[in-house]
Amino acid sequence: MREFTFTDDDFDGLSKRVYKACGIVLGPHKKEMVYSRIARRIRANNLSSFKQYIELVDSHEADEFSHFINAITTNLTSFFREKHHFDYLSNVVIPLILERNSTSKRVRIWSAGCSTGEEPYSIAMTILGRFPSGWDVKILATDLDSNVLLKAQTGVYSARSITGLEGAELKKWFLKSPDGESYKVKPALQALISFKRLNLLEDWPMKGPFDLIFCRNVLIYFDKETKDQLFAGYHKLLAPKGHLFIGHSETMGKEHIEFINLGKTMYQKASHE
Repeated sequence: MREFTFTDDDFDGLSKRVYKACGIVLGPHKKEMVYSRIARRIRANNLSSFKQYIELVDSHEADEFSHFINAITTNLTSFFREKHHFDYLSNVVIPLILERNSTSKRVRIWSAGCSTGEEPYSIAMTILGRFPSGWDVKILATDLDSNVLLKAQTGVYSARSITGLEGAELKKWFLKSPDGESYKVKPALQALISFKRLNLLEDWPMKGPFDLIFCRNVLIYFDKETKDQLFAGYHKLLAPKGHLFIGHSETMGKEHIEFINLGKTMYQKASHE
């Protein structure tokens, strides 16, 4: 038996607020997840119903709204998730950038929806040392959730959560705590990355161009109209022949002729401009 009454109207009201704020579509199959996560916020605020919580969100938006969005967003990730993307980055994209940007010596990569940092740190591990001295190499990592960004910036992960890394890689890229319970990312990796909060549905302050954009397992939350807007925005910010990687369960429609489908959810900005 549930602790709080949770009606369809409550779910619809929360879903509409989430969609308006950040474009995330919460289908009926997400109802139990929404109940579980918002029930924690109801307890934290000493309330007794979802109706009261919705009223709180609406009347104290500045204080509670970010907690509300953070509670809803999902942050499942791991180091080198979908490893073929990082293999392609190492074997194909980096050599292309070295040739294409030999004059500017400038490299920009964006991790959009970086969660707790495993993705941008995996990118940093892949590219560190691959560009000659004097090159300006930076990774922008953004997420809607301020809580996960704080964890990402800190760069400390429990020993239990470190997956996708071999022992030699751990030693190369991390500092182990004295008790062996956690690992901290080495400063050389952190120096490559700037972590910023960004709602993908609001104005993007960065100008680009980016040589590569990762936006993986983010698009699954959006409807087609929002996805198309994001693809258009990514296309605008990508450098000529720049690359876009999306998640394994995500697709880009064939109508997007401005991108070349490279397979395995990897795309390249088309050159017919």
